[in-house]
Amino acid sequence: MGANLAESFAKRRYPKHFISKLTDASGENYETQTWLDAAYDAEYLTKEHYHQYLQASEEVGKLLSYMQKHPEKY
Repeated sequence: MGANLAESFAKRRYPKHFISKLTDASGENYETQTWLDAAYDAEYLTKEHYHQYLQASEEVGKLLSYMQKHPEKY
């Protein structure tokens, strides 16, 4: 996800490319949430850590969504 975000920032002068890369980053964030679910189900994460990481991922998702809706600010 971080690489997609870095690439999107480099292409911020081209709104369609910027939004496309942000969409990729958003997809990676959803994938991360799936891996968190799997790690919790396999008991690799405590409930506390799972919720902490999931909350952080959801916040990242909100920020990515905002950036997609307002590309002109970047």
